[in-house]
Amino acid sequence: MRDNAKNAMLRPAKPSPLLSGAALALGLWLGCAAGAAAAPREVASANLGGGFIQMLVTGSTGHAAPPQVSAAPPQQILPRFARQQVPYVTNEAPGTLIVDTPHRYLYLVEGHGLAMRFGVGVGRPGFTWSGVERISRKQKWPTWTPPASMRRRRPNLPLVMPGGESNPLGARALYLGHTEYRIHGTNEPWSIGTNLSSGCIRMMNADVRYLYRKVDVGTKVVILPG
Repeated sequence: MRDNAKNAMLRPAKPSPLLSGAALALGLWLGCAAGAAAAPREVASANLGGGFIQMLVTGSTGHAAPPQVSAAPPQQILPRFARQQVPYVTNEAPGTLIVDTPHRYLYLVEGHGLAMRFGVGVGRPGFTWSGVERISRKQKWPTWTPPASMRRRRPNLPLVMPGGESNPLGARALYLGHTEYRIHGTNEPWSIGTNLSSGCIRMMNADVRYLYRKVDVGTKVVILPG
């Protein structure tokens, strides 16, 4: 009997099927994570959750510098800033553009008491302006050259930024006379309906494309005071 007990003590314990399955899965997962050479180290680390498992894979627990989480800006505009035909009485001729700065609307006068209304972003306090201009130039995917006054305020801005998805002028630009101001698209759609620009009139890219097709060089633009 003593021999049987001794032999039982010397025999290795039979692993639990559940524990074996979990260990195998962990081993395969760690092997895949460690062998994913194509993924940047910091991206892989961010997906490991920190702690012991991350230390096995990366040599770091990931808790030295907690990630800074910031709220993303809203990506949808209010319904009232969506493009829509509305009643609008004015003495201006059909085809005229009117920017209602206080209410952050742009109207394309259609006549017969109607206008197409667009939500826009306008100048922040101290950067609003008013007057009458004409569209002097139209440009698809415009290049952005920050004016000298803006570069003095923000020296980190580039001298020139080629047109494209990341360009702050968006998909189209309508240049206003000989001023440095434009009606243009934006890569920040959440800014529509706000006072954030340096004086330009921002539109949704879909809206500025629509307007680009509707107006010509020489079109009258009325900017109402803020």
